Amino acid sequence: MNMEKEQLASLEAKAKEIRFELLKMFGTGKHHHFGGSFSCVEIMTALYFYKMNISLEDRASPVRDRFIMSKGHSVPTQYVILALLGFFPAEKLKTIKQLGSILQGHPDINKTPGIEAPTGSLGQGLSYGNGIALAGRLDGNDFNVYVVMGDGELQEGQVWEAAMTTSHYRLNNLRVIVDLNEYQSQGSVEESLSIEPLAEKWRSFGWHAVRIDGHDMEKICRTLNDMDNRETPCVIIAETVKGKGITCLEGSFKGHNYAMTQEEYRSAYEELAPSAGEIE
Repeated sequence: MNMEKEQLASLEAKAKEIRFELLKMFGTGKHHHFGGSFSCVEIMTALYFYKMNISLEDRASPVRDRFIMSKGHSVPTQYVILALLGFFPAEKLKTIKQLGSILQGHPDINKTPGIEAPTGSLGQGLSYGNGIALAGRLDGNDFNVYVVMGDGELQEGQVWEAAMTTSHYRLNNLRVIVDLNEYQSQGSVEESLSIEPLAEKWRSFGWHAVRIDGHDMEKICRTLNDMDNRETPCVIIAETVKGKGITCLEGSFKGHNYAMTQEEYRSAYEELAPSAGEIE
């Protein structure tokens, strides 16, 4: 698959827009999950603006693709995307984590249009995805289920029980993308509980597994396409940078759940703003 240069440039520009909108949504003085939200931006952009069969007009279609943010604390990235797609007014983004807001810190299918699964208790998203994929098969509906998981989340035993189930039922309409940013809330994943060799583990459970640069838009899109005609479930292990795009937070667990200072916000705004202008 050779992407048109214009299409690739458009997706990369969209990822930059999403990072900037994330920063403005979070603002200063309140704890938000910067690290994992910023690390998965390219993955989410490729899914929503390139790969998935999903739109505002067909949001209730039984054959729409489903997306599950298993690492529910990173749902702010999905919020920005859903607003850009028109699922709710962009003005709502400023209400994140406020009492009564439709945008809470973790996904809520009863509050937020476009959300397919309530997640946040880590390790459960793949099990939920299995249920949706099996239901689609039983109903004769042709759609795909995409599940984004965190690397720290893979320390949960339920993940591997679910992985066995996916493989046992040969749910080739289910695809997992692991956001491998190497850090969780208290430090590095490797020091907390090593999950490597990760690709080999997934393969031993009967999955097709590939490892890629999770910020390479063209590679992400090409790998997503490669999953379409495989007979086994597929997982993309996407190597990413925690807090990608904000220098002061990149590559550490500092920004996992963090309240940004005015000075840090000003610096990040200058890094991410599409053009010079007054800081909002």
